[in-house]
Amino acid sequence: MLVLGIETSCDETGVALYDAADGRLAAHAVHSQVAMHEAYGGVVPELASRDHIQRLVPLTRLVLERAHRSMAELGGIGYTEGPGLAGALLVGDSYAQALGLALGIPVIGIHHLEGHLLSPLLSARRPQFPFVALLVSGGHTQLMRVDGVGEYRLLGETQDDAAGEAFDKTAKLLGLGYPGGPALSALAERGQPGRYALPRPMLASSDLDFSFSGLKTAVLLLARKAG
Repeated sequence: MLVLGIETSCDETGVALYDAADGRLAAHAVHSQVAMHEAYGGVVPELASRDHIQRLVPLTRLVLERAHRSMAELGGIGYTEGPGLAGALLVGDSYAQALGLALGIPVIGIHHLEGHLLSPLLSARRPQFPFVALLVSGGHTQLMRVDGVGEYRLLGETQDDAAGEAFDKTAKLLGLGYPGGPALSALAERGQPGRYALPRPMLASSDLDFSFSGLKTAVLLLARKAG
């Protein structure tokens, strides 16, 4: 069976074709909206939704062309139903439902964090169950035990800010613009290890939870001190 995957949760439009017969990703394509949102210093939900509308059909055609397959060969459709931006999710939902109705094939909504957890199964060296997954996506920072498809246990999570949030806010604080994460990483590669003393919270805790708010505050104080 060929399954079409659709992702529109935020600022990237993603379409993929999965061949269930041999368990491989047949083709995929992604359009990033980073350049469009850069002028606003972050993602503008309305603009994101409108751009998804324009990209889905061309990306679907591109993926089918790359895989040398046709729309008639699709056996199912999976799409991101959440979490994400409401308008952006609605675009993907509507497109998937309309396409499924037209082709007479099943349509399944997917929690996109589950997609992240199971993505290692698409790799050349796919792990065996059970395995541990570190989920760092947008507003989430979690350590999960994955026992099988649909079988997950939370081992630890952030008690305040997500790692991505701390990263983005630090980049903004330093005036690195949007998206700040890649720029901050590039600067870190050229930095001097140990020059600044930053906290490493919860290293001695008896659990597997994380904390990033103190680290973010420490960076703020250092930035103010440096002027």
